[in-house]
Amino acid sequence: MEFLRQAPRRDAEDITEVTQRVAGMINDIRERGEAAVREYSRQLDNWDPDDFRVSDDVVAAAEGRISAELKEAIDFAQDQVRTFAQLQRDTLLDLEVETRPGVTLGHRHVPVQSVGAYVPGGRYALIASSYMSVIPARVAGVEKVVVATPARDGEVHPGLLYSAQRAGADAVYAVGGAQAIAALATGALPGLDPVDMVVGPGNRYVVEAKRQLFGQVGIDLLAGPTEIGIVADDSADPYIVACDLVGQAEHDPYSRAVLITTSRSLGEAVIAQMDEHLAAVSTEDVARQCWENGGEVILVRDEDELVAVSDDYALEHIEVLLREPRRMIDRLRHYGSLFVGEEATVAYGDKVSGPNHILPTLRAARFTGGLWVGKFLKTVTFQHMTREASLEMARYCDIEATAEGMVAHARTATVRIDRYTDGAGAARAAVQHAQRNADG
Repeated sequence: MEFLRQAPRRDAEDITEVTQRVAGMINDIRERGEAAVREYSRQLDNWDPDDFRVSDDVVAAAEGRISAELKEAIDFAQDQVRTFAQLQRDTLLDLEVETRPGVTLGHRHVPVQSVGAYVPGGRYALIASSYMSVIPARVAGVEKVVVATPARDGEVHPGLLYSAQRAGADAVYAVGGAQAIAALATGALPGLDPVDMVVGPGNRYVVEAKRQLFGQVGIDLLAGPTEIGIVADDSADPYIVACDLVGQAEHDPYSRAVLITTSRSLGEAVIAQMDEHLAAVSTEDVARQCWENGGEVILVRDEDELVAVSDDYALEHIEVLLREPRRMIDRLRHYGSLFVGEEATVAYGDKVSGPNHILPTLRAARFTGGLWVGKFLKTVTFQHMTREASLEMARYCDIEATAEGMVAHARTATVRIDRYTDGAGAARAAVQHAQRNADG
């Protein structure tokens, strides 16, 4: 492996200040409720509305404030997301099976009751993030879904309001940052009950708030600045590669844009073109900072090393620009979402194609996938037995619990032996207990 371009080394960031500040905010909001949320909103967002909840009239009017083209695009994207989420839900079947005579075991997929969906709103009005979280929750069967998103220039973008309403949100609250996450979890605003689960991406303060509140509420995952990896050979077009790297670089100065290639000439051509592609977009300032902070071009010996390096990086998005791209569906393991072939660019997944765009970053793809309909479901188990089956279980439960020294557990088994055999089994169980105790 050789770095044709290596990003500056990033030592582990000291987030002590972030951790302490967020902890203080959460405790303050727990104690003072809306007054604390309002104070942080004034300080951090210069936003102090009469009511943080966006009125139904404003939400309803949003449709008339957006262009027909934007409305059509949102409707198309939501239909794609809803269709894919429903297809995923249809694969999750309840189970009930007799595993031994008289022993019935099973599970059910039960949706959480309420969800708070956070939609970031710093540099951009992230319309897509609303339906990426709300629609899978609704398809899963969640009863109540509310959206929290910061106001920009004194209002929530009408496209986002239309999107949230069409996706099925019950309410939209114009509040952002860690204070929004704490408000969702604690029910700190008028009319807002504490939710059972908080989902959605955000900045480091939002991520830290989710981390600290996990346990009081469920969360989807901890997603930081976006990442793109492109794995490519000499069949790839360097113009497309450079364009797609910049396409994700505009998200954040601390995003990552990585090319892993078996072709030196491709890597060098991409590096040579990056200035042209960065200069071509109005978000050049952010994208260029990302390229300087997190842009890498890695030359590998062969496809095996390409796979090994990609899996080690475990990036959020992977584009596959190889001669036979579909083979990577089986070969690659660690990624948030895979885009197979030149025709499937990451931006499609971000906005319109259907699979979710809320995905693991910072190598979390080694152990989790992204947000999907299954994240909103609890898989709960049940068991039912005949008396004959209970007697069989009792015998083995008694033996194991006694060996562990958990005599109360064992007694719940021997009581059933006594009850279900009219006392005849109790004497046998007592003898067995005595013998095992004597044996040490």
